[in-house]
Amino acid sequence: MAVLMTVNVTYSKDSPSSQRSSTMAPGKERKILYEDLSEDHEEVISTIYNSPVPQQSPESNDEPFTTYFDEKVPIPEDEKHSWFSFRKLWAFTGPGFLMSIAYLDPGNIESDLQSGAVAGFKLLWVLLLATVIGLLLQRLAARLGVVTGLHLAEMCNRQYQKVPRIMLWLMIELAIIGSDMQEVIGSAIAINLLSAGKVPLWGGVLITIADTFMFLFLDKYGLRKLEAFFGFLITIMALTFGYEYITVKPDQGKLLKGMFMPYCDKCGTPQLEQAVGIVGAVIMPHNMYLHSALVKSRQVNRADKREVQEANKYFFIEACVALFVSFLINVFVVSVFAEAFFGKTNEQVSKVCTNSSSPHAGLFPNNNETLEVDIYKGGVVLGCYFGPAALYIWAVGILAAGQSSTMTGTYSGQFVMEGFLNLKWSRFARVILTRSIAITPTLLVAIFQDVEHLTGMNDFLNVLQSLQLPFALIPVLTFTSLHPVMNDFANGLGWKIAGGVLILIVCSINMYFVAVYVTALGHLALYVVAAIVCVAYLCFVAYLSWLCLIALGISFLACGQTYRLGLTTHPELFLLNNVDADSIVTR
Repeated sequence: MAVLMTVNVTYSKDSPSSQRSSTMAPGKERKILYEDLSEDHEEVISTIYNSPVPQQSPESNDEPFTTYFDEKVPIPEDEKHSWFSFRKLWAFTGPGFLMSIAYLDPGNIESDLQSGAVAGFKLLWVLLLATVIGLLLQRLAARLGVVTGLHLAEMCNRQYQKVPRIMLWLMIELAIIGSDMQEVIGSAIAINLLSAGKVPLWGGVLITIADTFMFLFLDKYGLRKLEAFFGFLITIMALTFGYEYITVKPDQGKLLKGMFMPYCDKCGTPQLEQAVGIVGAVIMPHNMYLHSALVKSRQVNRADKREVQEANKYFFIEACVALFVSFLINVFVVSVFAEAFFGKTNEQVSKVCTNSSSPHAGLFPNNNETLEVDIYKGGVVLGCYFGPAALYIWAVGILAAGQSSTMTGTYSGQFVMEGFLNLKWSRFARVILTRSIAITPTLLVAIFQDVEHLTGMNDFLNVLQSLQLPFALIPVLTFTSLHPVMNDFANGLGWKIAGGVLILIVCSINMYFVAVYVTALGHLALYVVAAIVCVAYLCFVAYLSWLCLIALGISFLACGQTYRLGLTTHPELFLLNNVDADSIVTR
């Protein structure tokens, strides 16, 4: 039986859709038809949204605006292998590996080495669990983009009211800028190590500006070549950190035990905080927006249910492979520092560095306190214990991590700005804006402070990004659970429950991480500011959670407003702005 539902979508005067559309006046009503055809007919997949997908107008063809979607990759037919085809998998390969780079940025690498130095192999299971959770959440983001043809920022623009929409945009921009700062810091430190200190940290910061623009020219060579370049950078990270792994020769028994036994023997507060830090570093908020946009680069006929199912399948397989590779690289880093430096004291490291005539021996005070490392000290201690080659190879790996993350951060920023604000900026303009904001504080610290203060900024930046996680995870669960948005691909009961529990766990863990950081501030004025920000923050999170719970089917939370909208039989439609269900006709 086919069911036809006619819905009136009314555009208010201040609606972004009415401002963008040149063919529809404010207040004019449009009819949108949704059809659920029987199994004997072709499935029509529709999506509710307030306006068409924003496209560049013909008049703007001469403008120097380019986007990742200027070229779409065709999907080959393979009739011989209907269930699985390596040719098709290869065609879908790319977006998942670009997404996985966020799991390998300098912030993640620093979290890995600190985990190994503080807890040995005992927290590898946390890294594995965080990666699996990240994979499941990335699956939701990818499905949203494939099924609807809209990425997460575009969906937020169409479904949320103006004020929460702007607040969401600001929060995600903060996360992107914070991530960009970490990439600048990592690249500057790598350049300093590679030059044996001849290029100062502030010089490395300035160099990262120039090389970012250089990499942007890769767009001119086509989408597949750009994705291949990202694959090359991931390969460099695998080879460099793999070299360190082979050189150190970690205990494989301890490694497997730490990875598959969810227990941390004799662990205290430092190990607990490090475990929380791992989750916060692995799951990045802007990565949800990035992945939901990258999947749009493949030619998928969204009116064909079979093609959409196939795209979802291959994108998930590719994401599994990409995150498995990133997990191995993270394991390399954790294992190297767990084997070589777990339980070491500053005095021990200082003696070894002095005996090896390292110019960096002064970094480590001559006391019996436990060694604390970061991405800069990590390279130094590797050089002291395993020779200069280990130091330089480590620096190459960090540089590859910083540069690859810089590019994906630029794409994230462009997608977020286009989606939330419908602004069509070239990537060069976008880089100038975000890099200016990110580099200014980083450059000041690099000029007037030492390397420890520069790497210490990573702790603050991890906290900043942890705070933004709900603003990516809650919307993606909300929209993928809405049947009018996802049609037959909406989350089932199992995914709704699992997604809600995962998001609750991740957000709770990150709130603990933030609370630990705030309590260490030690100043009354900072506590007051933190309290005010916390109240506003929790109110906004509660608002998004309220809408999410309605989308999950808890209709009584709508407080009767669905009755006003005439949507009592479809409470999930409450999220759609200015919607009135005229009629439901069964034939």
